[in-house]
Amino acid sequence: MTGLTIEAVLTGTARPLRGEEMSAIVKAPRLGAVVVKPLGLDGDEQADTVHHGGVDMAVHHYPRDHYAWWAERMPDQALLGAAGAFGENISTTGLDENGACIGDRYRLGTALVEISQGRKPCWKPAHRLGRPALVAEIVKTGRSGWYYRVIEPGVVAVGDTLTLERRPHPEWTVARVFGLIVGGAGKSDPASLQALSGLKLLSAEWRERARMMSA
Repeated sequence: MTGLTIEAVLTGTARPLRGEEMSAIVKAPRLGAVVVKPLGLDGDEQADTVHHGGVDMAVHHYPRDHYAWWAERMPDQALLGAAGAFGENISTTGLDENGACIGDRYRLGTALVEISQGRKPCWKPAHRLGRPALVAEIVKTGRSGWYYRVIEPGVVAVGDTLTLERRPHPEWTVARVFGLIVGGAGKSDPASLQALSGLKLLSAEWRERARMMSA
C-alpha cells in the first residue's frame, strides 16, 4: 500500500451529549501539527475511560470511504458532509476494515502506530447522528473503524501521509476479527476465537473476549 493522504485530524473535549452523560465524540478539525502521545492526540479527551482510551485505544481511525454509504441512508444528516461524524481522530480514503489488519504498523505523520482492535459500536454515534439503528447496522456491515496503539510518539497534520511499514498478520483483517468477536461469526468458529485469544498484537480486552467466547 502506498502512503495515503491524511484528510483530517480531529480532537475533542468532553461535553454533555445526552442529559448529564459526558462524551468527547464531537471532534473539531485541527489544522496544524498535533502531537501523538501514548494515550492519544494532544487535546483529545475520553469521557468514558472504561470503554474508550488507554494505550490500546489511543487513536481512532474511521474510513471516509464509508461516508457515501451512510449518506445514502441518512441523506439529510449534515454531519456526514465532513469527517468527524463518527468521533474519529484520523480520516483517510483508500483503506477500510477489509484492507487493514491487526498488528499493522503505520507511519502516521512522524509517529508510529499499530492497529490493536476494531471499534465496538456504542450508543454515542447513534445518538449524535439521530439513527437508533446505527449500532446494529455497524455490527451487521462491519463498518466499524479501528483503534491504534502508539509505538513511537510524534506529530501529525492534515496532508501528511499514512504509510504501512509492517504487516505481521495479513490473515487477521479488522473485518474478520470484528465479525468473529462482535458480529457473531465466532459462534460457529470457536477455533478462530481460540487463535485470537493468543494473538499478542490484539488488544488485551479483545483477547479476553475471544477467550471467553471460545470457552
